[in-house]
Amino acid sequence: MLDAVTDSTTDDTAAQAVQVARLYYHQGLTTDAIARELGLSRPKVSRLLTLARRTGLVEIRIHDPQAQPQSLEAQLSARYPFLRPQVVRVPPGSPENIWLDRVAVAAARLLEQLLRPGQTVGLAWGTTLDAVSRALTPRPITNLQVVQLNGSANALDFMSGFVTDTITRFAANYGARAHLFPVPTFFDDPATREAMWRERSVRHVLDLQARADVLLYSVGAAAALVPSHVYAAGYLDETDEAQLRAQGVAGDIATVFFRADGSFHGLPINARSSGPDLALTRQVTHAVCVVSGLGKVQALRAALAGELMNTLVVDEVTARALLS
Repeated sequence: MLDAVTDSTTDDTAAQAVQVARLYYHQGLTTDAIARELGLSRPKVSRLLTLARRTGLVEIRIHDPQAQPQSLEAQLSARYPFLRPQVVRVPPGSPENIWLDRVAVAAARLLEQLLRPGQTVGLAWGTTLDAVSRALTPRPITNLQVVQLNGSANALDFMSGFVTDTITRFAANYGARAHLFPVPTFFDDPATREAMWRERSVRHVLDLQARADVLLYSVGAAAALVPSHVYAAGYLDETDEAQLRAQGVAGDIATVFFRADGSFHGLPINARSSGPDLALTRQVTHAVCVVSGLGKVQALRAALAGELMNTLVVDEVTARALLS
């Protein structure tokens, strides 16, 4: 008569089920080999394995690398119901520069799906958008306008063409008209900014920003492995950076800074910034934030707390860190 395993599992039976499960799953023994080693019948070994699975002594998980991004997207959507996430798969163990390349390509493809004739696209320059601009596929779009969201009057960037090259590369790719914003990134005095904002040429750019159908930007963070351009290119001095830390600033979008809870009003530096009111990110149809790198997780989490985007393109490693 064969031994039977009942549902009323005794301690001895549970211990035996664990022993069989270890031999089967950890050591790779067959049911025949386990039966011989433990002096059991083969049917009993099979029933013990079934018992181990049914009672939770053994959990079987399938890690499908192809499905991982979809799982992360579902988790992001559940946590942030306002968000349309796109998680980009990256090679296991790859460095962050590879993540950025993959994310840039994904963002360029998404942009192709979103853009339509007659639209206005607002772009916040930076390291991430420069990478996206290099991943674009040429495609003429009728009456498309590309407008710069924040100023870039920095002597180094005037010489290198970093900012203007990024904006004009986007415009040239789609046969669009580029509207540059040749004002200081940060004014020394808020009153100077207010006076400049009354100039007709500046008001033209501000009006285009306000009418944008699509915004494309990243989050800036001082802690990123590849530092955000506003930190790396000398736009902020040591006093500015110390004040931002003291005020609990988590990051910036288009050189407008926000706190860990996503709020941005009342920060003194924003009165001097050339970037737009971040409420704009809550008003446009497509506010697309492109993020890659673990150093940006804190800034991204803060921006999501403030609902400062409705679309996110992010690599899977950064997404996993964000969710954890």
